[in-house]
Amino acid sequence: MLYMSLKHIHLLSIALSVFLLTLRYILMMMDSSVLHKKWLKIMPHIVDTVLLASGIALIFITGFIPFTPAAPWLTEKITCVLVYIALGFIALKLGKTKLIRSIAFFGALGWLYWAAHLAITKVPTW
Repeated sequence: MLYMSLKHIHLLSIALSVFLLTLRYILMMMDSSVLHKKWLKIMPHIVDTVLLASGIALIFITGFIPFTPAAPWLTEKITCVLVYIALGFIALKLGKTKLIRSIAFFGALGWLYWAAHLAITKVPTW
């Protein structure tokens, strides 16, 4: 029961994180003033904190330990998530042009897709 609750919280926070990234990307591309609303600056941090906490809790509950031979898929998934975060940061903050920001945004979505694939199949590619 606890496992399923945490899993659903984790999945919901992933969906919210992707939604907020996409919303912020679209608003940035439109040069919208809505992007500067306080709730839109705070909410992603709250969602990502819940995402991280639920992920760590799932590691403890399932016993899948990253960076060990027993769960190489989880190590690869964490790597994908770190690249997703870096590309999301480039897409929303560091990219100097909208082209670079767009490439980073779609790249981030691609790495997130790969993290989801690993979470479902638990088959690493490295």
